[in-house]
Amino acid sequence: MASFSLAAQRKRSEERRVLAGTLVGTTIEWYDFFIFAQLTATLLTPLFLKPLSESNPGLGQILAFAMIGISFLFRPLGAIVAGHLGDKYGRKRVLVATLIMMGIATALIGVLPTYAQIGIAAPLLLVLLRIIQGFSAGGEWGGAALMAVEHAPANKRGYFGAYPQIGVPIGMILATGLLYILRTSMTPEQFTSWGWRIPFLLSVVLIVVGYMIRKAVEESPVFKQLALRKASEHTPLKQLFKSNTKEVLQAALIFVSNNAAGYLVIAFFISYTTKVLGMPVAPVLLATTIGAVGWLIFTLVGGWLSDHLGRRNTFVIGYGIVFVWMIPMFMLIDTGSIFLYGLSVFVLTAGLGLSYGPQSAMYAEMFPAHIRYSGISIGYALGAILGGAFAATVAQILLEETGKSISIAIYIMVLTVISVVAVLWVGETKGNNLHVEDVDPELQAAHDAAQRDQHA
Repeated sequence: MASFSLAAQRKRSEERRVLAGTLVGTTIEWYDFFIFAQLTATLLTPLFLKPLSESNPGLGQILAFAMIGISFLFRPLGAIVAGHLGDKYGRKRVLVATLIMMGIATALIGVLPTYAQIGIAAPLLLVLLRIIQGFSAGGEWGGAALMAVEHAPANKRGYFGAYPQIGVPIGMILATGLLYILRTSMTPEQFTSWGWRIPFLLSVVLIVVGYMIRKAVEESPVFKQLALRKASEHTPLKQLFKSNTKEVLQAALIFVSNNAAGYLVIAFFISYTTKVLGMPVAPVLLATTIGAVGWLIFTLVGGWLSDHLGRRNTFVIGYGIVFVWMIPMFMLIDTGSIFLYGLSVFVLTAGLGLSYGPQSAMYAEMFPAHIRYSGISIGYALGAILGGAFAATVAQILLEETGKSISIAIYIMVLTVISVVAVLWVGETKGNNLHVEDVDPELQAAHDAAQRDQHA
């Protein structure tokens, strides 16, 4: 009985380390990503695209949002490389590497000279660092999602899988909250001159913390089974596109609406409310931060709910909220009231959270173990390109062409219909077997005994 109790305690302790490791990594990755997205909306255009921002502010803003999208184009490459290596050599090693890569790129943005200092080389170097960020992000999510879901008890996959997902709103809270503090504690001249660099440089501290936590996490138990079957001798990427191309497409389409609507919150709304509606920047940042708290809560609820109602049903409920709320949301935002703006974002995050919390579990349950990292990473990256990569750019173009925010609402509603159809196409995945077939029972027993001895 005592040995059983000790084993249960060790298992719970390892589960906590896994959840912390997946959460801290995605939080840092998305903090880095969001700092850039939000500063692009308010500051980086005049610093790095100075001639355009002066001669044609609208076009300058469109190109600045496109700079956000450029990194998304390299996510599939990062997903392909990281997915292949993660399926072949292990989830843990790849996760540590992507974390370090993202941190280095982000810190370098913090020391990058502006257009006024080195001319056209400034935006070119910025694009290069954004490419590295995109490559890193492409490999991060899939590994974090699998580490969480593959360690989870079968009846808690949705809840465990929600932990790497809440790294998105937590990263946004950190990024937006820090920008709010800096903007309210500095003069506009100080922030424009050097204060904007602080959030990028602070990424170094977060990377060190994340590295230490991730190093303590054990490899995924499913990958250990793959190693026993010597699946590392296979070519996961080739097998993925030979037998599971449909699932990759389904995964991409499921994510389209959530990612597009999410990037309105992350990047477009801040620009729209401050530059078009004339609302002050600091209160907008604070309201967006409060909205991100809702995103965090509803993402955890979405993961938990999917363990009870099923992945498909939870997705449909979430996307239903996004669809129904889109037009009323823009009507409230257009009043120029900071309270109604905060309320609008908070309600939207209910839909975003319920359609994001179940994603890790559903994606993992869609692919066999030996190609799972590649499958979910590439599907996620393609969905990000089709959805969020140029969502802010498309929204800005629609606003320039029509002059009406309702055109943006209709754009997101169309994407939401596409994502719901994809969810229904996949059907319910809850309860699908995640483990590796054809593992030699004697090898598995010997491996389990060695693990028990190691912990004894």
